[in-house]
Amino acid sequence: MAGWLNLEGKGALVIGAGGLGGATAQSLAAAGARVAVVDRDERTLDAAASTARAADLEILTLQADISTPEACRAVVAACVDLIGTPRAFVHAVGRNDRRPIVELGDDDWESILRLNLSTAWWLGQEVGRRMIAEGEGRIVFVSSVSALLAHAHHAPYAASKGGINQLMRVMAREWAPHGITVNAVGPGYIETDLTRAYLDRDGHRESLESLVPARRLGVPSEVADAATFLLSDRAGFITGQCVYVDGGRTLV
Repeated sequence: MAGWLNLEGKGALVIGAGGLGGATAQSLAAAGARVAVVDRDERTLDAAASTARAADLEILTLQADISTPEACRAVVAACVDLIGTPRAFVHAVGRNDRRPIVELGDDDWESILRLNLSTAWWLGQEVGRRMIAEGEGRIVFVSSVSALLAHAHHAPYAASKGGINQLMRVMAREWAPHGITVNAVGPGYIETDLTRAYLDRDGHRESLESLVPARRLGVPSEVADAATFLLSDRAGFITGQCVYVDGGRTLV
């Protein structure tokens, strides 16, 4: 079944080993790609590699901090040594701080924008340069329904995801003549290891489920499979799009 995606043997670089990044790495490996995953947390990387081995798959891992432009460029160079120039690239790192706007300080704003948006710029730019030289490539950024919906207590996060969508569109416009597609997946309410503690207190799970027409939360594999399709040859004429994987949340 994986053969129809034509990802066998192609290098895939995934930034973020937990949650949606880890699930996408597994999906790409199952489709036959040669996957390298980057994260700053060694335990998260070990868990991703262990999950892959349990499924008779292989994921290469690299522990690195991507908080500066220089570090991002070094990470891409290191991964080229592991898997060659990536034919597929996924940016799946980010965080939220669920507090009212007036309670957030300058450092809160700067740190969220740096991780969620600036690293997408630094890494995407470096990967894009290399893909342009090769004349092909697929890029997917993990956005969010928060790019469209005005959730309270999500201001820096929502701003960063809106920025991701527009950055993705401009990259898609500029790089289409070079055989490169650039898209995003916009998850709705997805249950991951990072969100489970929040979901399991104060009725958050039930509250969020009530907002989703599908009346359930999503699972990481549903987002990962959408990303894998966009990274495949089957999506060669799709570019500049954000595919919302949200059970209909953005419809209401």
